[in-house]
Parts: sequence; C-alpha cells; structure tokens
Amino acid sequence: MRDEWDRAHTDYTVPAQRQIPASLAESENDWRDHLERSTPNGWLIRDNAMTAALVSGKPMYLLHTTKDINAIRTSGQLHVSTGCLVGALYCSPLSSQREGLRPHNLGAYLMRTKPSTTPMVFEVIPDAPIRPKGVDYLHLGAIHLRTYERYQSFLTPAENDQLDRTVLAGLRAAAVFLDVALRNAAGHATPAREFIDQLSDAVPRVPFLGYLYFEVLSEYLMLHSATPETKTCAQAGELNNWLYKRMAFSAVNGMDQLFDLARFNPRHHRLVQIIEGIEPALGPGVAEYVRQRLSHLFALSALHPSQDAASVTFQGTDLSTIQKAAPGLIGQMVFREIRYMARYRQLYHCFEKSKALEAWDYWNSEGIPTPFNGILPKGEIGINPAYPRSTVRVWTAEPDGKGFLHPTEEVMAVLTPHLASWWAPQRQREM
Repeated sequence: MRDEWDRAHTDYTVPAQRQIPASLAESENDWRDHLERSTPNGWLIRDNAMTAALVSGKPMYLLHTTKDINAIRTSGQLHVSTGCLVGALYCSPLSSQREGLRPHNLGAYLMRTKPSTTPMVFEVIPDAPIRPKGVDYLHLGAIHLRTYERYQSFLTPAENDQLDRTVLAGLRAAAVFLDVALRNAAGHATPAREFIDQLSDAVPRVPFLGYLYFEVLSEYLMLHSATPETKTCAQAGELNNWLYKRMAFSAVNGMDQLFDLARFNPRHHRLVQIIEGIEPALGPGVAEYVRQRLSHLFALSALHPSQDAASVTFQGTDLSTIQKAAPGLIGQMVFREIRYMARYRQLYHCFEKSKALEAWDYWNSEGIPTPFNGILPKGEIGINPAYPRSTVRVWTAEPDGKGFLHPTEEVMAVLTPHLASWWAPQRQREM
C-alpha cells in the first residue's frame, strides 16, 4: 500500500524514483531534463516560490475561498474536499509582503472569477521543513482499483455486473487508440493529426483520457508560454494558471458551471485553433507535443511497472488480463464509472474516505501538513486536516485596491478529517 502512495507522489527537487514499464522511448528523468532545460519556464519545475516556501520550514500563508462563511462560523469546523488533493482543504499560496498578503496567480484567478465567495487566510506553522512531495492524481489508478476491490460488496450484483460491462465496452471501443498510444510511447511515431483525432474519439469511451489530455496541454501552455503575463508570473516564481483555465473554457461549453474533464476532447483542428487563440506561437507545435507526452504519461500511469509497453495490447483481451497488465487504467476507469451510478451520492463516503485516510496517514508519516497537486508545482496546495504537529489559524480577509489581502477577523474554526459531500451529476453518455 505504501509503495502505491509513493508512486503517486512526485518530488521535483530530486531525480525521479519510480520504476517504469520496459521499452519506453524516454524515462521520467529524460522528460524532466527536457522540460526543465528546453522550455522557457521549465526552471520553475524545480525552483518555484511554493517549493521554496515548503522547504523553508517557515509559517505558510494560504488562501481558501468559501461560499458559506456563516456555516463555518456556526459549526466551528472546516471540512475538506476530494479531487486532485484526495482529502485536503483546497488552497493557493500567499506571499507575505510589506503591503499585505499577495495571492498566487491561481488565487487571484479564483478571487476574480468567484466574487460571491469569502476569502479566508490560513496560517500554517509546520513542525519542520516540509518535504516537497506532491500527489499526482494521474497515478492514483492502482489505489482506486484496490479501494473498489475492498468495498465491492457495497455494490449490488447488478451494479458490479454493469460496472464490468461498461468498463470492458469502453476498453474495446478505445482499444485501437490505446495500443497506438503504447506504440508511440515505445518510440513508434504515428502522425500527430491522426493521433489527436483518435484521442478525441476515445475520450467518451475512456474518460480518464480527457484528464490526461487536459493535463498535458496545461503543462505545454504553462512551460512554453512567453507572454508578458506569463513572464510576470515567472518573476514571482509561479507558473501561469490562467492559461489552462482559458483553454478549458474555450474547449468545452459549460465548463464554468461544471469542471468536468471527461468532456475534454477537442479534435486536431479545434485544438490548434484553441491554442493559437491563447498564444499564436504555440499552435504549430501543440499536436506533436501531445502525441509524445500523452503517450508517455499514458504508459506510465496505466501499466503496471512490471509490464513491457511494446508488447501489451488492449485488443482482443478479457478484463482480467487487462487488469493485471494495466491496473492503473482500470482503476481510473472504475473510479469514474462509479461516479455515474445512481447511488453514488450514498456511496461517495464509503469509497472516498478510505482513500483519504490512507493519504492522511502517508502525509503524516512523510511530514506533509500541506500537500500539493504534484502533476506540476503550479500552486494548487491544500491543508492536511489530520496532521498532528502543526498549528493552523484562520481569518476572513479583505482585498485592497492593489491586489493584496488583509486579514480582518479570526475565525474560531478547526480543520476536521471529514469530507465535504460531493457527487457528479448524472448524465447520458454515448458508448
């Protein structure tokens, strides 16, 4: 179990440690070296303001926005959310300056686009320098699968049968593309335009691919952007989060109402159009980048590390065989299919609390009171509600006219290891 959580975390200050499938054309360290040295903002992967704050051991200031400050005051409790941080209070960094607390560009985005929320400032005083290990939700598949197998009895036989049928149908419908991705990861390049269109067609069958597609494009934009806005962010030690927000809202209608990456699947023509609309110079290279990078990350996150990417096939195999070869992919598919079930609202805590407890235990043993989204250190950071060795205080805050925050009223509330309710709305999906 601990090995699975180790694999799901990344520390960008040290070389990659994960065992990877055989026959991949590049290793994790090959890619990291390329991204750090060959992109305008790659230096921020290792040397960014958030990582510096973590390893300093000094008090950290974090911004959280809430829709219902009165409920927090009344209950005296703050509950945490799931999502990319598994079970943490979702925040963004604040830097303490003479003029006040300056929000990270992600926090500035949240405050500008959510004007009806109340900003809250958290002061976290750690017991020691914090290990900069971020959780990468793309690598949680094996944990999702193990959790499902452990609590499979919570589903009815009909629900389990339907889950198996849906996962297998999705795999069979997308099998040709999944094999293409593995062959690309092993160095057998296919045309980028064709690859993107096949990927787009496969996302409705395997929704996890939409998440992978989005994260690859987010990485591409944040690392390659050279706009004045991005340069200003870089001067502050930050990757520019506004880029991928614009991309997501351009790609999917209604994404501002429900941020659902299972619907993220632009075809080649639309992809180039979206990226050129954000930063024209980045349009020509985006498809080839997605082909190479997504293929590598798919093999890394989908396959068991004992597998050979050049020999695994998704065509003509049964679910049991695929599960052994690609537990990461099956876990991601099962996790997402359960969320479409009519009873997910009742089942949510059964499955998600189990993973959160494991995450809290891992973070506590690793000395991590403030876990972050480790796909890249882009500023999505949380507070571990079960960490016993740090002090946390919280205030409401007011922004001034210059973009700085100022704490106003201390809130007598504590973080509790309790998950806020959440569920995905049901919707019809084409299979």
